[in-house]
Amino acid sequence: MTIYFVGAGVGGVDYLTVKAHGLITRADVIIYDALADSQILDLAPAHCLKVDVGKRGGRVSTSQQKINQMLVDYGLQYSLVIRLKSGDPGIFGRLHPELEAIAPYNISYELIPGISSVLAAPLWAGMSLTEKHQGRHFAVVSGHDPDVLDWSILASIDTLVILMGARNLPLIIDYLLGCDRSSDSSIIIIKNAGRKDQQIWQGNLSNMMDQVQGISLSPCVIVISNIIS
Repeated sequence: MTIYFVGAGVGGVDYLTVKAHGLITRADVIIYDALADSQILDLAPAHCLKVDVGKRGGRVSTSQQKINQMLVDYGLQYSLVIRLKSGDPGIFGRLHPELEAIAPYNISYELIPGISSVLAAPLWAGMSLTEKHQGRHFAVVSGHDPDVLDWSILASIDTLVILMGARNLPLIIDYLLGCDRSSDSSIIIIKNAGRKDQQIWQGNLSNMMDQVQGISLSPCVIVISNIIS
């Protein structure tokens, strides 16, 4: 009996790793997050139990405690259980509490990486995260609670990738400008990265809010960069 913590990647079935694809086709249970493409679940065998525990900001969702208990219950009962997470399991995937939950029961597990929107979304928007002279480093942060971040440091990073930041976009921009980030810094917002309804907005810190005023941006990836495309 093994639980596989699998990264579903971004986009459709084509962006699954070969190992993830093979596991899904043999799964007894799949406990899955909100996925970029529901067709991934169609790969599962007919007998597979599929349990939706996806979280979306501002919506009613399954508690982490309940997800933890599901992993224990199904992990003790079935041979091949998949905890399917959007992107990569180790990037804002609440992996640690789930591993802690199954640890006392000696349930074996394996971690299967996936392509994260951190890497894929900027590329789909035509942006490199790094360049030899303009982008020597990049950082990835959650925009869920910007008040706890050190913006004096983040404002100096060549390329900044922000997940879960749609609701706090005005505050994030204010923090960056307040820490002397240039108002001409490029900002790209990629909504629904990898989906058929993907949308991209491109501008700078001084004009982006005018472009997206009144638009629901979640889920999105926000990229602020010094790189001139």
